[in-house]
Amino acid sequence: MDNQGQLLVIGIGPGHRGGMTLDGMEALAASEVVIGYGPYLKQLGSLLQGKELMARGMRQELERCAEAIRLAKEGKVVALVSSGDAGIYGMAGPLWEMLLASGWREGDAPLVRVIPGVSAVSACSALVGAPLTHDFCTISLSDLLTPWDVICMRLEAAARADFVTALYNPRSRRRTQQLVDARLIFLQHRDPQTPVAIIRDGWRADQWVQLTDLVTFDVERVDMNTTLIIGNSRTFVQEGRMVTPRGYADKYGPLQQALEDEG
Repeated sequence: MDNQGQLLVIGIGPGHRGGMTLDGMEALAASEVVIGYGPYLKQLGSLLQGKELMARGMRQELERCAEAIRLAKEGKVVALVSSGDAGIYGMAGPLWEMLLASGWREGDAPLVRVIPGVSAVSACSALVGAPLTHDFCTISLSDLLTPWDVICMRLEAAARADFVTALYNPRSRRRTQQLVDARLIFLQHRDPQTPVAIIRDGWRADQWVQLTDLVTFDVERVDMNTTLIIGNSRTFVQEGRMVTPRGYADKYGPLQQALEDEG
């Protein structure tokens, strides 16, 4: 990378250094200034050695974007970091909105790159088995930026269409009813014993994982650091693994027979 001002929007993964992509590591190493939510910067530890750091608090996303754009226009190489993948409920969205609203055009300064990261939903899926092998969707239960009636409409559509559904931002200290309502919506369309995975602080030191079902999972164990994965009508749990069949057995015959044939 040269000395042209650059803005690198980096997804830093789910919570452990091994979850960052090589592209993310290289982009972070090339940066001079790193801007992000304080806990995310702390998570990066020694990877930030020798860099100028700008930590910002929760709900200061626009301030982070504006600071990153300003510094990149001054000619610096700026990393704007986001947990998981920056393009999934992350900083890439508001950054591009702000740039395009300002009249930025392709070829203008700064040069902008979005570096993908491992998303929370894919990282959580890996911890519990393979629940996302068939069609799935993600829905955030936070109504800070999206009206609750719109969220309910999306929950209803996902439940009715039998999507495996991952719930982001399911419950905070002040926002406790949304998850209760979401469960009631799903219970109108799913069997009460539909498998549910609850992953709190996935890939972090305090990781907690539970496989349960739709009717009995404990809402009180869920917080903003939790991702829930609700299975579809074919999802099952066996040997502590949650799996959603893609349909290979229906198409090609019993899987056990295929294993014996290979043997």
